[in-house]
Amino acid sequence: MKAAKVLRSLLNRKEVLITAGAYDALSAKIIELTGIEAIYTTGFGISASHLGKPDAELYTMTENLAVVSHMTMVVKIPVIADVDTGYGNAVNVMRTVQEFERAGCAGGVFEDQLVPKRCPACADVFSILPIQEAVGKIRAAVDARRDPDFMVVARTDAKGAEAVKRANAYADAGAEMVVLISKAFSTFKELKAHAREVKVPICLNVMEGIHYASWLNDKWTKEEMQEVGVKVLNYPLVPLFAAAQAMKEALKEIPHHPTLKDLKVPVRMEHMEFLNLIGFPDVTRLQEKYMPSQEVIFGKAT
Repeated sequence: MKAAKVLRSLLNRKEVLITAGAYDALSAKIIELTGIEAIYTTGFGISASHLGKPDAELYTMTENLAVVSHMTMVVKIPVIADVDTGYGNAVNVMRTVQEFERAGCAGGVFEDQLVPKRCPACADVFSILPIQEAVGKIRAAVDARRDPDFMVVARTDAKGAEAVKRANAYADAGAEMVVLISKAFSTFKELKAHAREVKVPICLNVMEGIHYASWLNDKWTKEEMQEVGVKVLNYPLVPLFAAAQAMKEALKEIPHHPTLKDLKVPVRMEHMEFLNLIGFPDVTRLQEKYMPSQEVIFGKAT
């Protein structure tokens, strides 16, 4: 079954779908390994891991596409691509849809910020498009797709009532799900007051506080989110931040344990488990099947 159809079947279930942010092919494989059923790529993570820079749309559409294409090649679960603002106006959006659809993505998320965007996780101040222009970009995305199952998802970075107004305008333009940023609502009660007015299912990006007052830091449950129309809970930065912290801790300890025998923190994946994860046994079998035996200079001949 195509990835887009699989995604739709997951969204047709009653329960909330949990997704996590992949920033390269390896993180995508690890997300799949844990049993999470769909991936939502993270532009923040791709910018950080591939450029070492903030998420300010500094990478191009084709750079993002290359990273996401590697993800779709190595996982079987659906990949929803973060395609930022679509990399230009409505006409640019049309090409973006077709390229990411061709790459095997199940859907794409289009933001309503001005180009170049400013990531809410990085910036205190950012601007959004006039609603008519933002609606036009969603209409263009819907019209450009060749596979009707490819899901056009609209993200609004507006707050409160304006977020609802825009979400419904994007739904009328053909978006089948909208993404709301948790930064836009200071409490679950505030989200609840607005979310029920949204016409289509909601994907909520769950973030940590940083230096903002909101990010929905009060307590809530998946069931409560489901009741107000949230269909997807996405955790875009947990894998990236977990990997960065683990790497930092390990590298700090290496000078104290150069043989690695006593390097216990952080706990690391076993060598063979990692080789299995990235498919080394499969490559070895192919080499043995198709490549002639060579002089053995290390180990034993098979």
